[in-house]
Amino acid sequence: MSETRVIRIAMNGITGRMGYRQHLLRSILPIRDQGGITLADGSKVTVEPILIGRNEAKIKELAELHGVEQYTTDLDAMINDPSVDVVFDASMTSLRYDTLSKAIAAGKHVFTEKPTAETLTEAVDLARQAQTAGITAGVVHDKLYLPGLVKLRRLVDEGFFGRILSMRGEFGYWVFEGEIQEAQRPSWNYRLADGGSMTTDMYCHWNYVMEGIIGTVKSVNSKTATHIPTRWDEKGEPYEATADDAAYGIFELETPAGDEVVAQINSSWAVRVYRDELVEFQIDGTHGSAVAGLNKCVAQQRAHTPKPVWNPDLPVTESFRDQWSEVPANADLDNGFKLQWEEFLADVVAGREHRFGLLSAARGVQLAELGLQSAAERRTLDVPEISL
Repeated sequence: MSETRVIRIAMNGITGRMGYRQHLLRSILPIRDQGGITLADGSKVTVEPILIGRNEAKIKELAELHGVEQYTTDLDAMINDPSVDVVFDASMTSLRYDTLSKAIAAGKHVFTEKPTAETLTEAVDLARQAQTAGITAGVVHDKLYLPGLVKLRRLVDEGFFGRILSMRGEFGYWVFEGEIQEAQRPSWNYRLADGGSMTTDMYCHWNYVMEGIIGTVKSVNSKTATHIPTRWDEKGEPYEATADDAAYGIFELETPAGDEVVAQINSSWAVRVYRDELVEFQIDGTHGSAVAGLNKCVAQQRAHTPKPVWNPDLPVTESFRDQWSEVPANADLDNGFKLQWEEFLADVVAGREHRFGLLSAARGVQLAELGLQSAAERRTLDVPEISL
């Protein structure tokens, strides 16, 4: 039996919410603790994380808690350490371009959160750097690996919808201002100078969701808002929220068959939830419709579609929700972040490109830039193709 290959991963920004919960706790540690993953050729690969952060006390505590041998505050040293195979970044967006550029220049494979850069120019440059270096680069596209959207994509592949007409998305929840109750998100999210912005944060997600499920994004018309102008930071001090905390977008999509689809996605940190999950997408087509959250997906076929009659003088007696059927998983679907990590690691070992790389991420940065420009200029903007 061949030995298990160990991939050493320098994990930067691991004390943050996403870096810790989704990437370390729910992805890398489970892969390590299950003895690694078995590749298509029967060989095995496992992981050895190295924790990197600015607060040495915090990363030391995490390392001891989870049995991780190595931790450091010296990111550059790990990037240049010849024993490190992969550099993962989940730190602030404003620092990401420099971190990834250094890692690529050092010949490291990279796996990163989004956005990959603050500008489209930098995001495209990163994709060019990776292509020139010949490394494997992966960007987190977690939602496409989650059960609800896996089911939704399967319905598309099976032709369930017929001709797709439209897509609607609702995302967000109430983030407390921080004055009386502590905010659930860090204060930098609401300061434009620090890289905050609902549009910057979420349009890079919505780009890959729309591309990964329906088709190419051809145009955007967006309205942004800063609904809560004053918030309180981690020290309890008030500050001006200079970034948008909500974005309302209309997008024109094109399917691989050339059909036009209208998508509408509302994103807000100032909305209270009245839906089954924190994000839901509805696709309507000529032969059926479906609504998917991160886990659940329900559908309604054309033959099972009721025929409501509008009459505001009478109360509604039918339960519209009961008229939908749940779509089964038909497979054992693991944590979405962990699934993408496993796919990425297999690509690293095989020396091939990851399907969700830096060019895909650049398209997300592009959509965010155009979304902010659209809101500022109050007009619809075309989304041009990007090539390296």
